[in-house]
Amino acid sequence: MKKFHVLSFLTVALLAILLVGCGKQSKNTIRIGASSIPHAQILKHVEPQLAKEGVHLKVTVFQDYIMPNEALAEKELDANYFQTTAFLDRWNANYGGHLISVGSVHLEPIGIYSKKVKKLQDLKPNSKILVSDNVPDYGRILDLFQKAGLITMKPGVNVANANFSDIEKNPRHLQFEDSYDPKLMTDIYKNNEGDAVAINSNYAVQAGLIPKRDSIALQKSDPNSPYNNIVAVRKSERNNQNIKKLMNALQSKSTQKWIKSKYKGAVLPSKDPD
Repeated sequence: MKKFHVLSFLTVALLAILLVGCGKQSKNTIRIGASSIPHAQILKHVEPQLAKEGVHLKVTVFQDYIMPNEALAEKELDANYFQTTAFLDRWNANYGGHLISVGSVHLEPIGIYSKKVKKLQDLKPNSKILVSDNVPDYGRILDLFQKAGLITMKPGVNVANANFSDIEKNPRHLQFEDSYDPKLMTDIYKNNEGDAVAINSNYAVQAGLIPKRDSIALQKSDPNSPYNNIVAVRKSERNNQNIKKLMNALQSKSTQKWIKSKYKGAVLPSKDPD
């Protein structure tokens, strides 16, 4: 009996140690959802720095724009890194969410691609412009066309939140078709569909395109842009020390330099490190 009690005590003690160890590991692990390129790659880059500070990343890669926010809201994730401020604001409004940004990291400039013309200004009347159904991108696309002098927006419209119905003048009667899955835009371009195709840089890079070389128009960096990609968390985690360490690593000068060098303009750091 005494032997049994000793063994029981040792077993309980061992379990307690294991549980404490597991709790400690969980406490210092950030479960973060991300798009594969460039978000997961950038997270991979900062992993060694965070490991030195005792913080471990558990990255889950998503291939869509809806599940990462749902998983974060349901506490299946501690943070996500895949979206812009504009997208997050719209998601919160549409789904009654309360997710917040804890800071921006990079900009993925949206580009216009065409196998039929070399410049936006070369588009002919009644050209078809194929666009994904990702509504937060519409303002960026419209801004490119407006800056090219092809359209003008209705007075008082904030182009960042604009839709195609907000176009006031369209002298070439350009036809914007916006019913496509974002993941299919590169295939649509490669199949030579439409006269021009709007593609976000993360999908362009995954498909082997070089936005700076292959696009006929490309969004430029802006440190105050609502289209900078951010890390989002639940409001209750805004002061989480591990999240703060993550943001310090992502926004560090060395990481921002690495982003600028690695992606050669396809992805731009939110803060110019030079």
